[in-house]
Amino acid sequence: MTDGRNNEAGPSNWGRWGLDDELGTLNFITDDVRAHAVAEARTGRVVSLAVPIVPVPLGGAFGSGGHMMPPAVTQTLTFAGTASAAFTDMLTINVHHQHSTHVDALAHVNCDGMVYPGIPADQVITGGTLRQSSSTPLTTGILTRGVLLDLAPGGALEADHHVSAADLDEAEQRGGVHVESGDALVVRGGWTLSPETAASMPILTLDAVRWLGDHEVSLFVGDISDKPPIVPGGSIAVHRIALGRLGMPLVDGPELDELSRTCRELGRYSFLFVLGTIPVTGATGLPVTPLAIF
Repeated sequence: MTDGRNNEAGPSNWGRWGLDDELGTLNFITDDVRAHAVAEARTGRVVSLAVPIVPVPLGGAFGSGGHMMPPAVTQTLTFAGTASAAFTDMLTINVHHQHSTHVDALAHVNCDGMVYPGIPADQVITGGTLRQSSSTPLTTGILTRGVLLDLAPGGALEADHHVSAADLDEAEQRGGVHVESGDALVVRGGWTLSPETAASMPILTLDAVRWLGDHEVSLFVGDISDKPPIVPGGSIAVHRIALGRLGMPLVDGPELDELSRTCRELGRYSFLFVLGTIPVTGATGLPVTPLAIF
């Protein structure tokens, strides 16, 4: 275990693996961790953690809840030619959308003008893309052991609940599982983000984020994390500290109810976790379909 390199600004891994590092906590996923994770796939049962997206046609309503563009906009084009090549799609994706399951790259949120692994944000953005701490290392995929900590089995956390390290400990004990170095941690609170729920969403506290660092979690997947909207300088411990300082990629907007039901049915809360992305480099994040394989 690491002490999370705690300091007065919160736990940090800046410089831990060098100033050229782009993996962050994915460094904890060693070959031994992957080999151990593969052994979790015993029955072949697969659960997707992604929210399905129905694209809005180009020229249609671009509002989502009256304040945000939809997750995806599509236009189907018809060309003269053979029947096998008569149609094509132009697809525009709004990656960091509250109704789209996506992974945040490490430079997605800055901490007082700095991004992981401790470099000025203005040195990272070049020519409309990111030269470091971007989606690039995510394009090779992630395979590790996944662990579900269900904070409200069969239900949902109370409004405005502040998740602490003690809550995570209790969920471990309840599920009969122990979070190990390199694990992808899935945290379920039973909430779906919307304009109506945003103000009362439960959140993870800095205490809980320290717990993630101490347990050497490689990737965080949660249907709760910070209370939106993301405001620079605001109290958003998961995005500013876990992502920005620990270098822990985040999967936002997952669907976890089926996973919760499956874990309760099988009586096990660990599984093989697999995440693949489209191979787009230099971006601040990408849409994903995380899979839990039992």
